[in-house]
Amino acid sequence: MTMSQLLDYAAIFFLCVLTASSLDTFTAAVYEHAVILPNATLIPVSHEEALLLMNQNLDLLEKAIASASKQGAHIIVTPEDGIYGFNFNRESIYPYLEDIPDPQVNWIPCNNPDRLSCLAKENSSYVVANIGDKEAMQWKLVARYHKQNLFLGEDQFNAPKEAEVVTFNTTFGKFGIFTCFDILFHDPAVTLVKDFHVDTILFPTAWMNVLPHLSAIEFHSAWAMGMGVNFLASNLHYPSKKMTGSGIYAPDSPRAFHYDMKTEKGKLLLSQLASHPHPTAVVNWTSYASGIEAPSMGNQEFKGIIFFDEFTFLELKGVTGNYTVCQKDLCCHLSYKMSEKRSDEVYVLGAFDGLHTVEGSYYLQICTLLKCKTMDLHTCGDSVETASTRFEMFSLSGTFETQYVFPEVLLSGIQLAPGEFQVSSDGRLCSQKPLSGPILTVTLFGRLYEKDSAPNAFSDLRVGPNPM
Repeated sequence: MTMSQLLDYAAIFFLCVLTASSLDTFTAAVYEHAVILPNATLIPVSHEEALLLMNQNLDLLEKAIASASKQGAHIIVTPEDGIYGFNFNRESIYPYLEDIPDPQVNWIPCNNPDRLSCLAKENSSYVVANIGDKEAMQWKLVARYHKQNLFLGEDQFNAPKEAEVVTFNTTFGKFGIFTCFDILFHDPAVTLVKDFHVDTILFPTAWMNVLPHLSAIEFHSAWAMGMGVNFLASNLHYPSKKMTGSGIYAPDSPRAFHYDMKTEKGKLLLSQLASHPHPTAVVNWTSYASGIEAPSMGNQEFKGIIFFDEFTFLELKGVTGNYTVCQKDLCCHLSYKMSEKRSDEVYVLGAFDGLHTVEGSYYLQICTLLKCKTMDLHTCGDSVETASTRFEMFSLSGTFETQYVFPEVLLSGIQLAPGEFQVSSDGRLCSQKPLSGPILTVTLFGRLYEKDSAPNAFSDLRVGPNPM
């Protein structure tokens, strides 16, 4: 078998030994793992050296899994690349790969002396772990998923020939899984929710934060709210690569989250979730905004860049106001009231309607209220982590052409605002009370999957077995 054939997949697998009656709630755990990386080299090491490194990471993962189990966790998610790290090519990754079995085969993992597969049995819980897959063998697992949408730099792996939709049933709901960059695309992420009706998404990731709209806790919590599902996100902890941000998110609000760019420590999060979240109300994302006539703003609008995309901006000049800014078919409307209009901070309303083409190709419609980095309007859209301006209220809406809109509210210090905002059925993202901290951004992040330049082939999905 050739090297290219051996390195086909990056796989996620689950190990299960739980038996119980049906549960209305369950305890979820996610572990943000401070991964130990191998020495920087593109020359393959021996398998013994690779095992030494992987066992160092497994020592940390084992402690987290045991701690979660003692605290009553029914399921724990660990990060993408959590066992061996990153920065590999197709040759140097090979010593770290394992044979990932087919879940259809009736085999109990811990009957063989494999450390990773015994963690679930020893702790009586479901364990989600990530490791490269070189060849399928005969095991019995709950499920196995191969990442579909590979990020830049993941040349050591191939995407599966057919996109997979993998689900499994438990006594506490139906679960689906996808990994990291998958979240920005229709398949398998949206398909799992809309067509397979999962209750909870399991999301191992190695997520590099990109402000103002794609920090981990911000976007992952927004996806949970926008799609109406529980979402368990486990990120690597590697601040020098801007990797931090894990959370346990319910459709109505984050239950637990962690963001830490200052220390090198991992973090275990636990929280209780409903096994079957109540269906969220249907939102007509254009209803309110389409009834507002867009005023002519003359030459007050200006252009600015957010993550390589050119937005149309409008400066907020008063302590209170109503503003509209448009780009192409998208018009964004904002009503707001600040506690005070500070002389050392600038906020803008922005709109983007177009194809993002940098690390991937995906069509966006975005309405955003955000703080500029400095008083210079050319810095609007730059990464900002702190703010001082407090808002007593805001209402943001837009004329979106999609039902897939993800509501974000991010506060100073990269903090979320649980229970402080809501989405109305007519498409407004509104504050419920004066926010607990200064605003970095309030955003409606829309995805038009049908306008992606190279859309995933929805009809080519391969459905994974449900052995439970």
